[in-house]
Amino acid sequence: MVVASPTPIRIEKIRDIELPIIDLLAERSQVSKLLVKACEEFGFFKVINHGISDDTIKKMEEESFQFFTKPALEKQQAGPADPYGYGSKNIGFNGDIGEVEYLLLRTDSLSISHKSKTISSDPNKFSFAVKGYLESIKNLACEILDLTAESLLIPETSVFSRLIRDVDSDSLLRLNHYPPFNPKNDGDTPATSFHHQIGFGEHTDPQILTILRSNCIEGLQISLEEGVWVPVSPHPNTAFCVNVGDLLQAMTNGRFLSVRHRAVVNSYMSRMSIAYFGAPSPRARISCLPNLVATQKLPLYRSFTWAEFKRTTYSQQLKESRLDLFKMINDDPNGE
Repeated sequence: MVVASPTPIRIEKIRDIELPIIDLLAERSQVSKLLVKACEEFGFFKVINHGISDDTIKKMEEESFQFFTKPALEKQQAGPADPYGYGSKNIGFNGDIGEVEYLLLRTDSLSISHKSKTISSDPNKFSFAVKGYLESIKNLACEILDLTAESLLIPETSVFSRLIRDVDSDSLLRLNHYPPFNPKNDGDTPATSFHHQIGFGEHTDPQILTILRSNCIEGLQISLEEGVWVPVSPHPNTAFCVNVGDLLQAMTNGRFLSVRHRAVVNSYMSRMSIAYFGAPSPRARISCLPNLVATQKLPLYRSFTWAEFKRTTYSQQLKESRLDLFKMINDDPNGE
């Protein structure tokens, strides 16, 4: 769910910042601590030495590029997005608009095999690339979640990852393509003042964890404070960008941050990103973990299922945090 503007926007404030880059091959306890610190301070970080082969990434990227370079009529055969499949400009059911075309896929094998027939002239090749990528990226997501649980001293370290590993997991894979945008200068606009076209509007990710790969073209921005947008510089090698989702913020009682972010189209080159959204099954109940509630402090959010969260939050256009709708009322732990 996004809040987007159909017109270019002027960025009022930009603050330079470098996100933490975490080497997953470093000493395990140190990696665990660094992950927790990044989730608490930024909600975003990058990981290197993640164990996903260059070949797996290359095959996924090649199949993605081949799809988006097809003529419009051929791409439309994979749509319209319902919400799965091919979509362009309109994002979701709420009339949100962005300068993006995308392909949204479920992550179960049967769905991928079926959808591949409308996506690729070689469905088996596309399906093989997507399934291989998903297997690797899901394992990476689970490893990151297990490492954070270790540092949080949670007795059951798989408490987060088992939600993603559930056979009925509602995880998604989204391929985004942002065509190049050439800003017009009428001669009266200072060279230092650019208008940036919204590619994908301001939002937080509702799931547990997002793992993003892009083609080294700038565009991703995060907002760590109101009115200030921070460009996330693309990492030149095979690093992945990881961010906390709303569910993980709720489960850690607000300790981890689900941060607002957006994509802008401000380059003479097209940008493509591949995002994995790790989610639980619709019936999974989300609540704050008991050992993460400080002494004499009640949970910040009431218990809810993933199906309820999706139904409530996806039905609205929200600029404010989705989680605000699930905050406790009058300090009643049952939310009543």
